[in-house]
Amino acid sequence: MHILARTTFAAASILLMLLAVLLVGFGLSDLVTQLFHRSWQSAQTAVVHAISYVVIALAVFDVAKYFMEEEVILSRGKHTLAEARVSLTKFITSIIIAVFVEGLVGVFETRGEGAATVVYPAALLLVATLMVLSLGIYLKLSVQAEGEKKKEQLED
Repeated sequence: MHILARTTFAAASILLMLLAVLLVGFGLSDLVTQLFHRSWQSAQTAVVHAISYVVIALAVFDVAKYFMEEEVILSRGKHTLAEARVSLTKFITSIIIAVFVEGLVGVFETRGEGAATVVYPAALLLVATLMVLSLGIYLKLSVQAEGEKKKEQLED
């Protein structure tokens, strides 16, 4: 069963990495097409979309890398709370960055279109901020738990 799980994670990770590369390729292809065949206004929009594609692709690639490292290569489980905390922090941080950038891209895309169109990007920015706060709380609590565990071990 362990080999099946590792193989499944490996295949999914490789597929996600390939899809991330394709996403960057599509973003660049659209950008080049807009730059040379359309107006400068559409090229400006294509630049913003290309940035969005690259950031999303990086987040997807990072998720795939995380799965590959944690479930395929290491696949031993976390031995310490510190290892788990560092690993989870890296993973969540890449997602937070992607959400922030997507929210910022959305704000740039909707500028001048009215207040109603900025609600979704603003919500993304709010969610990303809540994610940062949640990560901070998690880090604080996990460091405290690790300190308490070390304290208990020293007392024993």
